[in-house]
Amino acid sequence: MQMTERDGAMLAWLSVVRIADMSALRFALAGQAGASAPVSERRVRQWVARLIDMGLLERERVSLKGDSIVWVARRWNGVKRPQLLGQMTRHELTVAAVSARYLTYGFSWERDRKPFSLFEHQTDGVARRGEEVDFVVVELTAKTPARYQLIFQSHTFRLRESETARVVYLCSPEAARTVRREAARWMPVEVLPRLVVLEVIDVRGRIAMEPDQLWTDSEAADLLHLQEGDSIEA
Repeated sequence: MQMTERDGAMLAWLSVVRIADMSALRFALAGQAGASAPVSERRVRQWVARLIDMGLLERERVSLKGDSIVWVARRWNGVKRPQLLGQMTRHELTVAAVSARYLTYGFSWERDRKPFSLFEHQTDGVARRGEEVDFVVVELTAKTPARYQLIFQSHTFRLRESETARVVYLCSPEAARTVRREAARWMPVEVLPRLVVLEVIDVRGRIAMEPDQLWTDSEAADLLHLQEGDSIEA
């Protein structure tokens, strides 16, 4: 078996998000093929099985989400096996699911830069498409008001660095209420419209509602040329 260009792109993406479940892989595989609709579960299983046979992926089923979790084998990126039962597992899986959806809209996904100081906040990922930049945060539970002061001051600084950037919060309903309240308290009115807060995550960390509002006003429709049911090879 030979590794394809898309295999390499998927492994690179997985190296960034660290872990992903099968649902996220459906969107990511579609995005790497330039498609709008997620590929079928059968095609995902075929792709995962092929890369496991090649020694490039590892997989485990855990009770946390009732689905198989996949990560890049150590022989590919030198990273040791993730702790799947750690506190951050649910959050990382949700970030991967969000990232995969960005891929279907023609965005790239990368890690945010490490903070330069204690006053800078590192987001969960950066989505880029041309001059468009989204600093993305997955907020499953609300933080303390004191932490939000520093976080939103950091967001304000970065938004002022770029005229095309947004800060996007994808939240549980409870977290969204807190984020909106604290953002209005700490962000200046001139940058506040570039903060997007969506209630699309349920209490288990699953995407309960597709965040389509993120791309409603963009030119994404021109990029999504494959419709659901079109053939995408695994």
